[in-house]
Amino acid sequence: MSNDNCLFCKILDGEIPADLVYESDTAVAFRDINPQAPTHVLVIPRKHIATINDIEADDEAIIGSLYSAAREIASREGIAKAGYRAVMNCNEGAGQSVFHIHLHVLGGRPLSWPPG
Repeated sequence: MSNDNCLFCKILDGEIPADLVYESDTAVAFRDINPQAPTHVLVIPRKHIATINDIEADDEAIIGSLYSAAREIASREGIAKAGYRAVMNCNEGAGQSVFHIHLHVLGGRPLSWPPG
């Protein structure tokens, strides 16, 4: 299911190019165009889900696949052992700017807490 006005759905449909680093039946990952760390990858589900608030019980396997993708990406990028952050923002107040859920995978530098 895609949304015609969604930037990430357009990436999934091949209408907008992206630097893909991972693909599975349920998820796709690509490098963030405004990276906040040496490794900054966005992992998105192939199904359009606008926010965390829109996740339904039937989506649990899809959400799990995003974290499995994050684990694989961290390993491939060489950041798994040193540590990385996997975070998902929900709505504008938390920093979500594209309303298609996406897991940020960040690493390659020390990450402070709390994140700002």
